[in-house]
Amino acid sequence: MSQRARQRCRPAVAALAALAAATVLATAPPATAAPAADTWTVVGSDRADPLTESQGLASVEVPAGSPNRYTGIGTVPLGLSTRGWNHVGDPDASYDGHYVEPYQRDDGAAKMFRTQAPGGGWAEYVHALSPGEALNNSWVAISPDGQWMLSGEWGTMDRLLVFPTPGVNAATSPSANLPQVATVRLDRPVRDVQGCDFVTATRLLCSSDDPAGTLFGLTKPLLQVDLSAAPTGAGDVTGRVTALRQLPLRSACSGTFEAEGVDYDRRSGTLRVIVVSPGFCVLTDSRTYRLTRG
Repeated sequence: MSQRARQRCRPAVAALAALAAATVLATAPPATAAPAADTWTVVGSDRADPLTESQGLASVEVPAGSPNRYTGIGTVPLGLSTRGWNHVGDPDASYDGHYVEPYQRDDGAAKMFRTQAPGGGWAEYVHALSPGEALNNSWVAISPDGQWMLSGEWGTMDRLLVFPTPGVNAATSPSANLPQVATVRLDRPVRDVQGCDFVTATRLLCSSDDPAGTLFGLTKPLLQVDLSAAPTGAGDVTGRVTALRQLPLRSACSGTFEAEGVDYDRRSGTLRVIVVSPGFCVLTDSRTYRLTRG
């Protein structure tokens, strides 16, 4: 091909390339926008008792008129502590009234989820640790459909664990191991998460006790986790993590606060989170803060 022929071809090739690019842009699906982050404002608080309200909390819808539930070192039944289950974390309740408390012990290779049915009966569901799974059992969050339960691990983690909800999911039994069935893969690490609760089928709010502030630019953050799909036992999902704000850190004492459990009550749209005060003030002004959107 002559030099002149090659020069004549260049405009034609450029035009075809431009047409192809325009066609791809016209037919490609629109880019997915990042989920909008909610804004949460403190509207009030209540004193948190350091013995019975210092680990976690949950609103219970069934039976109607049920009081809010709290956990702390003083709520661990003697029969459990004598068997080594000496720490209880942040609980949750399904919309049909099944209430679940997460327990851990200082040794062994298992976690335990103590479950109360709406009728009042208790049952214990034990989970044998998966390879590489941390021993701690800080919190549980039950999905809105009631069938699946999320839990997390202490330290810096890039995942949440998915289990069938004990006592609700028909695949569970107190006489069988409660298996981990899937994982939420987070798009960025989180540190020392103390509680999570579902706001929708694909959105969680979580309290982090992160003391360093290097992951999100602030210590003790309230985190929002947006899932790519509602969790099930069918496979892993991803989670986009956003830091919304620092949790309230208010006390007459200076020092290190501890962020604890979190609860979202869909009936009132109220988010509650426990923050334990430093030093002596743990006894006097630890608080359960109430927050609403806006």
